[in-house]
Amino acid sequence: MSLLVAGEAPATEISNPLDEAKAQLAAAVAVLGYGEGVRQLLATPRREMTVGIPLRRDDGSTEVLTGYRVQHNFSRGPAKGGLRYSPGVNLDEVRALAMWMTWKCSLLDLPYGGAKGGITIDPRNYSLAELERVTRRYTSEILPIIGPERDIPAPDIGTDERTMAWMMDTYSVNVGYTVPAVVTGKPVSVGGSLGRASATSRGVVAIALAALAHRGLKPAATTAAVQGFGKVGAGAALFLAEAGVKVTAVADQYGAVHHAQGLDIDALQQHVAATGSVVGFAGADPLDAAELLELEVDLLVPAAVEGVLTEANAHRIKADVIVEGANGPTTAAADRVFAEAGKLVVPDILANAGGVVVSYFEWVQGSNAYWWSAKEVEERLEARMLQAWDGVVDTAKARGLSLREAATVTAVQKVAEAHQIRGLYP
Repeated sequence: MSLLVAGEAPATEISNPLDEAKAQLAAAVAVLGYGEGVRQLLATPRREMTVGIPLRRDDGSTEVLTGYRVQHNFSRGPAKGGLRYSPGVNLDEVRALAMWMTWKCSLLDLPYGGAKGGITIDPRNYSLAELERVTRRYTSEILPIIGPERDIPAPDIGTDERTMAWMMDTYSVNVGYTVPAVVTGKPVSVGGSLGRASATSRGVVAIALAALAHRGLKPAATTAAVQGFGKVGAGAALFLAEAGVKVTAVADQYGAVHHAQGLDIDALQQHVAATGSVVGFAGADPLDAAELLELEVDLLVPAAVEGVLTEANAHRIKADVIVEGANGPTTAAADRVFAEAGKLVVPDILANAGGVVVSYFEWVQGSNAYWWSAKEVEERLEARMLQAWDGVVDTAKARGLSLREAATVTAVQKVAEAHQIRGLYP
């Protein structure tokens, strides 16, 4: 049965991502018939740490930043999750992202629980040397709770492979030997995996193509818009174009561009590398970033930040297929609108799981000091993503659920079973 109750009055918009995550969990628990105790157990992070990060600025002044690390669950293995640097980072956001990581790892059959970290900082306002000092101090502060068998960080918004190299080095210096598996998303030269940088994008596109096929749409006859042109969106746009999809619009935090006949993604990437933004690209017309979401396209890939598809704009979204490249881009109220309109929404915990899948591959390679070829990584990634897609589609059909509901139910059930089998201590 559906989690949407017939005749039920529309709920008010939920703006807090933690409220969104808890609402999704509660709905899944209801479908599975678990009691309130199980819901509370799964809703409550197992460990949280808030740290002060004193930073010596380049001008000699001192600033104190705030950092977080939330470990949501350990029942299926060590915690796993990204580290983001953003001025909007707060504890509730990190809690929500950690919970979603638990479901993502469970859904993809990875031996992890979810975690997330963040520092409230705008990295654009700091020098490279300052960011290194921030990263190393943050790592030293959370050192007691991370490790290759405890919690393995990875890059997220505002962080990259260089950030992970600093984290790995700081951890390794403190324990006295090199530990490549303490983080993932590292440069290949220090134990990173081939294919990790593009993994999330490749996973998004593998699922997008499967979703289009599910709707009877062929890539060559399909148009797409991608919101976000960073680590996930840029790669997704490129791989969609390589698959034959006509990507007509992309946006970043500064603006958007549009070309009805399809953008030259290679040329656009060169423009962004030279200027830092999609704005001003000569091969397209300027577009208001908010309008991109409402374009007449077959496929929409929100690959920026959470909460962009809301009750306010959901009725104007024309794309038939929405594949979530970002974490939490669709609110519960928007989901209801899309369900009523018959749109196919592929949830973030499935669509953007490629990054954590290849992070798992990197962790395995680092733990064994044996590295795979790029082809092996890409083939194993696609196989893992499509296996999860098939399972979610089957569950949705069998239970009469949306893909988001089916994905969450599947993931929650696996984690709950792990809790029940392990039991409570003491």
